[in-house]
Amino acid sequence: MDSKNMAFLKKLVETPSPSGYEAAASKVWAEFVGEFASPERDVHGNCWAVLNPKGKPVVMLAGHIDEIGLIVTYIDGNGFIHFSAIGGIDWNIMPGSRVYVHTENGDVLGVLGRKPIHLIKPDDRKRGVEERDLWIDIGAQNKKEAEKLVSVGDPVTIAVGMEELRNNIVVSRACDDKTGAYVVARTMQLLAKKKIQAAVYGVATVQEEIGLRGARTSAFRIDPDVGIAIDVTHASDQPTVDPKQIGDVKLGGGPVICRGPNINPVVYRRLVQAAKKSKLSYQLEASGGGTGTDANAMQISRAGVATALVSIPNRYMHTPVELVSLDDLEGAAKLLAAFIEDLTSKVSFIP
Repeated sequence: MDSKNMAFLKKLVETPSPSGYEAAASKVWAEFVGEFASPERDVHGNCWAVLNPKGKPVVMLAGHIDEIGLIVTYIDGNGFIHFSAIGGIDWNIMPGSRVYVHTENGDVLGVLGRKPIHLIKPDDRKRGVEERDLWIDIGAQNKKEAEKLVSVGDPVTIAVGMEELRNNIVVSRACDDKTGAYVVARTMQLLAKKKIQAAVYGVATVQEEIGLRGARTSAFRIDPDVGIAIDVTHASDQPTVDPKQIGDVKLGGGPVICRGPNINPVVYRRLVQAAKKSKLSYQLEASGGGTGTDANAMQISRAGVATALVSIPNRYMHTPVELVSLDDLEGAAKLLAAFIEDLTSKVSFIP
């Protein structure tokens, strides 16, 4: 990955965007895509751009730009801040985290406090951490001081950014699914230099973590023939995870192509053919129902869309230390670009 694209990925991942509060990250995505297309945004915050708008078939690439987080719900008399979840939070890993409360006047640093282990009764130590066990401490002396800084409805994210480990692996919060949104942008960057027959709509969708909402409205607007969600999937190459249960998926093993009822078999076959033709590494996974991704919403939009799911292997999903391989990101973008380059108006997606 060159330095410019790496800087874009880092900025995209680190820009806060809990579901419903994606505007800042959407602007980062739009700025990058704006170098080779003309991005637009809708009232929900979805951002999209199109290459070859009069082409056929119409392809929609969707990577959701929202992340999990918290939202301020109450400030008590002592200035401690209480909250609820945005998306799926594992409360067991949250105590002791530093957080940013994102306010209209800037970010306010705080910590997720919990009663110290010395003061927790032995029986209570055996149960998992719950939302009610935690609060945010910004160092305020009372409610009046806290309310000058923070408001009910302010979103909250963990105060960590992206760092490089080794072997082309990076760690960050929000790899789910800023990396998918990155792949959409990178694919369009690759295709902008090519002569293609398809119309390609790249979309940074919003509110996936709370119900695939942005993909639903975006697909209705665009009315694509083909819809491909780019998301993350669980890597099984880690202790205590059984590949017999979730599939054999390795970090750095290449993008993961899904099979199952949510996936159009023609699109699936053409993705595999594109990978083989371009000599790109890929992996397979299966889902016996809906995939829980933007592919769900796109598949049943209007009269139906030929959908697929291409995923990035991810260790420790929905934690502040998600791990992904930069090689898998580049492989996914090249796979999607190769798939689209081979499309013509004569291709039928009827199984």
